[in-house]
Amino acid sequence: MKTKDNLVAYLFLAPFLIIFAVFLGYPTIYSLYLSLHRATIYSDWYNVFADMKFVGLDNYVKLLTTDVKFWWSVIVTGIYAFLTIPTSIGISLVLAVLLNNKFRGKSFFRSAFFLPNVLDMLVVGIIWVFIYTPKVGVVDIFLSKIGIHTFSQIGVLDNPWTALPGIALAMILKGAGFGMILFLTAIQNIPSSVYEAADIDGANWWHKLWYITLPLVKPIILFMVVTGTLASLNAFTEIYAMTNATGGPAVQVLGTTAGATRLSGFYLFKNFESGQYGYAAAISYLMLVLALVVSLINVKFLGKGE
Repeated sequence: MKTKDNLVAYLFLAPFLIIFAVFLGYPTIYSLYLSLHRATIYSDWYNVFADMKFVGLDNYVKLLTTDVKFWWSVIVTGIYAFLTIPTSIGISLVLAVLLNNKFRGKSFFRSAFFLPNVLDMLVVGIIWVFIYTPKVGVVDIFLSKIGIHTFSQIGVLDNPWTALPGIALAMILKGAGFGMILFLTAIQNIPSSVYEAADIDGANWWHKLWYITLPLVKPIILFMVVTGTLASLNAFTEIYAMTNATGGPAVQVLGTTAGATRLSGFYLFKNFESGQYGYAAAISYLMLVLALVVSLINVKFLGKGE
């Protein structure tokens, strides 16, 4: 009877396992195999890599030792993560704390803050391109009204110093609503008796936030740090949409021309687009290792004191 039950269970799992193997398992293994080859020429559907030569770890060695653009993309990705993750957590937490109070129109504001998160990344990117456009964009018009004409000729996204913060701001405001919902749910699950006991002990608003709310929403903070790190490593659509697929204004890095907003995910795309399939596969696996290392560090650091 037990054997029959197991067989039935495997039959139910079979469709998922087949789909998993075909659409995820095989591509993952094949991309690892591809990363060990020089595969650059696309011919036709039955002979995708007509010029495919085994090179061992050469792609990885080149990435780690001589590819300035790759390391630049890693640095830019780190800066992007530093700009977006703490700010997103801070704004989301503030919104959640404010919306946890009772006031008229709370449902409207909660929906309004969450709405940008529902919009497609490409749509949001295009909207922000118009917002940042010199002379006609909201940002330049507002700054011009107060006597600041910094972006009247060269827009936010065309300036090497402001392009990355400009994209980061757009993504922070897009994702703040999602974090707000997570924090709001966690805060509302905190027993009111805990806050009542703190009131009896004479705790003020700041003490309750620091010693009660923050420790009890720590799992949400950890979740947002890990997912934010992964999102930064995989960031592509926002860069593609807001820089017209260029990777941002050109900058010189150790004698090499690179893009001011060329994150690692976008650099992977550019190599794939140029036909460097084996090299792009190697980049993807290095990004995977980097994502695992950073995530483990975050879990180890933020998991202390659980």
